[in-house]
Amino acid sequence: MTAQVEFFFDCSSPWTYLGFEALVAAAAQDGFAIRWRPFLVGGVFNTVNPSVYEMRAKPVVPKARYYTKDMHDWIRRSGLAIKWTPSIFPVNSARAMRLCLVADAAGACEPVARRIFQIYWGEDRDISQPDVLAEAASAGGLDAASALEAADSPELKAQLRANTDELIARGGFGSPTFYVGGDDMYFGQDRILLVREAAARLT
Repeated sequence: MTAQVEFFFDCSSPWTYLGFEALVAAAAQDGFAIRWRPFLVGGVFNTVNPSVYEMRAKPVVPKARYYTKDMHDWIRRSGLAIKWTPSIFPVNSARAMRLCLVADAAGACEPVARRIFQIYWGEDRDISQPDVLAEAASAGGLDAASALEAADSPELKAQLRANTDELIARGGFGSPTFYVGGDDMYFGQDRILLVREAAARLT
């Protein structure tokens, strides 16, 4: 049996970019499947994790200093081009995540999501803008105009809300979140080793 890992993700998070690439590499090496679950992390923060906003407004200085160091350590280890921080932060990622839903239906979520991550975290460009997202759609072989039209449809808006609500209902509180075997949850890009071990137990 091929194990499946659900990946709840929002491209507005640098930790999620790290987790995305680590998960893709692990899946290629270990042979498990990825189920892409785009969602809106701001909706989760607003509902169950407002401490994120409190931390931004009143950071604990030593913790914030270490957080920055930790991020740079992981970026260096990954080899990814990640600029910390983008000039637009936080960014409205709703349309970008709906585009990932469109791409997923076409079997192209991985290349489209990767390009969104690159555009925002590597190139410091605004992923809320349709002309910018058109590049990501094209990277996945999609017709950009049609994909963006679909991404703005009421159906896709409802689907993104449903994914966000589902993550909350299943105990999630941020991005990236992984589920193995249905209810075995892992949070954070640094949990990939545990995700791999959990997936291996299902094969």
